[in-house]
Amino acid sequence: MTEETIDFNTVIDLCRDEHRRIVLSVLAAEQRSLTVNDLRTAILTCNHHTPVTDASGEVLTEIGALLSHTHLPKLESAGVIEYYSERRLIVPTEQFDQLQPHLSTIIGADPNLDEPIEL
Repeated sequence: MTEETIDFNTVIDLCRDEHRRIVLSVLAAEQRSLTVNDLRTAILTCNHHTPVTDASGEVLTEIGALLSHTHLPKLESAGVIEYYSERRLIVPTEQFDQLQPHLSTIIGADPNLDEPIEL
């Protein structure tokens, strides 16, 4: 089965939201499957500058819901991840590799993502 090439406008659309840029950045840096909790931690650290232990339950729930119901389904519909909601697992696809050249440029231009995001 041949993978379709990802259109640059799709890449721009996927990177439009800061949380999705963080998700894509972490997936690019880690090069492995991650959990929703891993991504939530990265968003808390990068965007909220808060460790999970200091975050309120409300913030944790909000970020988890946004990931599960908005951002991850959008990335999955673009074909760059597979999202297994029952296991809360995110797996980068071969299509994700096609994002890498564009992604590194876009993420590199984001002043909030200057440092590699570590889990």
